[in-house]
Amino acid sequence: MKILVTGGAGYIGSVVVPQLLNNNHQVTVLDSFMYQQTSLLDCCHDKKLTVIQGDVRDKNLVEKLMKEVEVIFPLACLTGAPLCAKDPIAAETVNLKAIQTILEMKSKEQRVIFPTTNSGYGVGEKGKFCTEETPLRPISLYGQLKVQAEDAILSAGNSITLRLATAFGISPRMRLDLLVNDFTYRAVYDRFIILFEAHFKRNFIHVRDVAKAFIHALDNFESMKGEPYNAGLSDANLSKMELCEEIKKQVKEFYFVESAIGEDPDKRDYIVSNEKIEKTGYKPSVSLTDGIAELIKGYQVIKRTQYANI
Repeated sequence: MKILVTGGAGYIGSVVVPQLLNNNHQVTVLDSFMYQQTSLLDCCHDKKLTVIQGDVRDKNLVEKLMKEVEVIFPLACLTGAPLCAKDPIAAETVNLKAIQTILEMKSKEQRVIFPTTNSGYGVGEKGKFCTEETPLRPISLYGQLKVQAEDAILSAGNSITLRLATAFGISPRMRLDLLVNDFTYRAVYDRFIILFEAHFKRNFIHVRDVAKAFIHALDNFESMKGEPYNAGLSDANLSKMELCEEIKKQVKEFYFVESAIGEDPDKRDYIVSNEKIEKTGYKPSVSLTDGIAELIKGYQVIKRTQYANI
C-alpha cells in the first residue's frame, strides 16, 4: 500500500517506517526534523521510501502528499505534557488542527491509524482497570489535545486509534524523557533517584511493540476499524516504585527512595486493560525486563545530550 507517515522520523515513526518498508509498502515520510535527528538514514537506500522535510501544518504540502496515498499514519506531534505546556499554540496547531486538516482533505476510502495516549484516562479509579469504555479525563494540555484528535478521527470514519501505554526502549530517534528510559538512565549513570508519589501507576509498552500494533491494525483494518484500542503490556501496570524494583534487578547498585515531601506535577495514575486488542490477535513481543536490558546496553552508546523532547 501507499502510506503517508507524518512525523515518520520521530521516536515511534523511525521504528514503524522500516517495518512498513520491510513489508513492501510504499512509504512517504513528512517530518520537520525539529530535533536534527538522523533516524531514517539507514532507510534511504530503499526505493520505496520518500522523505519530505516539511511542516504538517503546511496545508498545500499535506494536500499534495495525501493525493497519492491510501493510508495515513498521523504521528507528527509535540509529544509530552512538558513540551505542550511550554508552547501551547504550537501544540494545538500540530496536535489537533493539523489532524483536523488531514480529516477535511481525506477521501472516504483513505484509512487513518492514529496513536492516542492512554494518559487520556488521567486519574483512574483505585484497583479498577481502564477499558476503552472508561471515561476520558485527561489532565494535561497534551492529553486533552490527543483526546480531541481521537474523537475527530473516529467521527470521520474509516479509522483506528491506538491508546498507547507509556513507550520505552531504544529507537533510532532516541528519547530519554520517557519514564522507563529516564529511570534506567538514572540507574546506569547516577545510581540513585528520589521518587515523588511513588505509588502512581501506569501501563508500559516497548516502542517495537507500538510499531507492531500499527502493522497489526493495518493488516486487520476491516475487522478493527471504527474503534479505539488500548495497546500496552498487560503484565506491566506498575507504580514508579515497582518500576525501580525491576530496574534494580539488573542494576544492583541502583538506590531509590520516596520523598516524604513534594509532589509529582504529572498526576497520571491508572491501570489499563489491553484485552480488547489482544482478542484481535495482537500480542506484544518485548517484556519490560528485556526492554530494560536493551536500554542498559544502549546507554553504553549514548549519553544525555539531544535525546529528549524538552
